[in-house]
Amino acid sequence: MTPPIARLTAVAASAVAALVVLAGQPAVADRETPLPAAFDRAAAARDVPRDLLVAVAYAETHLDAHEGKPSASGGYGVMHLVSNPTTHALEKAADLTGLPSGKLRTDTEANIMGGAAVLRAYADELGLDEAARKDAGRWYQAVAKYGNASTPEVARLYADAVYEQLGLGIDTRGVSVKPQEVTADRGEYAKARDLNAAVDPNAAAGILSADYPPANWVAASSSNYTASSRPSAYAIDRVVIHVTQGSYAGSISWFQNPAAQVSAHYVVKSSNGEITQMVREKDVAWHAGNWSYNTRSIGIEHEGYISEASWFTDAMYRASAALTRAICDKYGIPKDRAHIIGHNEVPGATHTDPGSYWNWTTYMNYVTGGGTPSWSATIDNSSAGFSASANWGTSSYSSQRYGADYRFANPVAASDPAWYQASIPSAGTYKVEVWYPADPGYNSSAPYIVAASGGNQTVFVDQRSGGGSWRSLGTFSLSAGTYNAVGVSRWTSGTGYVIADAVRISRV
Repeated sequence: MTPPIARLTAVAASAVAALVVLAGQPAVADRETPLPAAFDRAAAARDVPRDLLVAVAYAETHLDAHEGKPSASGGYGVMHLVSNPTTHALEKAADLTGLPSGKLRTDTEANIMGGAAVLRAYADELGLDEAARKDAGRWYQAVAKYGNASTPEVARLYADAVYEQLGLGIDTRGVSVKPQEVTADRGEYAKARDLNAAVDPNAAAGILSADYPPANWVAASSSNYTASSRPSAYAIDRVVIHVTQGSYAGSISWFQNPAAQVSAHYVVKSSNGEITQMVREKDVAWHAGNWSYNTRSIGIEHEGYISEASWFTDAMYRASAALTRAICDKYGIPKDRAHIIGHNEVPGATHTDPGSYWNWTTYMNYVTGGGTPSWSATIDNSSAGFSASANWGTSSYSSQRYGADYRFANPVAASDPAWYQASIPSAGTYKVEVWYPADPGYNSSAPYIVAASGGNQTVFVDQRSGGGSWRSLGTFSLSAGTYNAVGVSRWTSGTGYVIADAVRISRV
């Protein structure tokens, strides 16, 4: 039987002829409501923490409604209300609010109200009373359920991404959330495997990628790919670049769903370049929409939407380029645009990803080469531009330190960053490097925050190794001016002290 080769891009949803508003439910106005007001109204109407509601929307869509078009898994609007054969969040929102499914799909204020209603329903199932609902940390399990994950480990991955945004703050499309300390009550999900943690080379077999050691392994459903014995069965001579049209956790969960009838070999996370492998390279993933190209290629999905440039971070480009470089070296694939192609370049393709915001020049440069700095500045923890709260201690324990000493702090479910202020001479692209002493007792996934011109970007670094030298976080677009350019956050699920030592910023 020939396997399906086209993505499921839309799922039919029921339409309701008349608008029925439940008693006590505020009616949604026909005119467009500004996003901040829409979140305020929905949060108040459903007694959901407003900032948490925004963080859920940001983790799902970066607050982009995508003109009412569905995601790859059938999710709609800024709240990504899903309607597919196995998940019916859109229909649940319609039942809870009395709003027609069609309005929930296309009207942003209605969509936000629907998302708030679904989230509140999950909180009610957990038994959160009025007092508990005031604590955003108590909503963790409700948020995990909102992500519609197939497994507890992916549900935790999704919820952690939401709570990470609360720690980092959000400022986009006129909606702001200030960075805040929130202690997440993971409940039963505390026992789930942490896919955000740095890959441990000593981890048990079956957890790590067998093909690309820096990646995690989470198997796609066997209903979504064809078992094979490549490259003996089929030569591998292409890498195909995709954009998920959905979130990282959501895409991983979708590939685990037998109803998806689609998969890719790898998925790359936007914020930090984390990689999860879901189909072995020897097997044929259903990603290209062309059976011949499926058999001859490796498919790499990148978190985000083609209509929103903020998803395409330097961390994502660098991590994906390193993966592509390793694949090309393994199979003798030329590192050029004839062999590293977009999904839109596959013969007969109906998809347009990776889209116009994907920077092929930057990506191919990372696959094949680098750049030379023309301006550079180094900020040590003892420099005038460094600032940190009293929660950060000072140590000179390690001889790998930069300068006389360095700072350290315990990880917590809160941001509390140590910041490095820099005077950036002009807007442009800059390489950011960090120096830290390495120790087995230091953090396995320390979050470095870069205040890029398009919004904060986070790169996680394993500080147990690779210390005593400059380590690149990647290149970033920075604005001109004097400001806190790089930070080290305490918000991490990694273990061990988080270290803040020195930062170097160089123009490229």
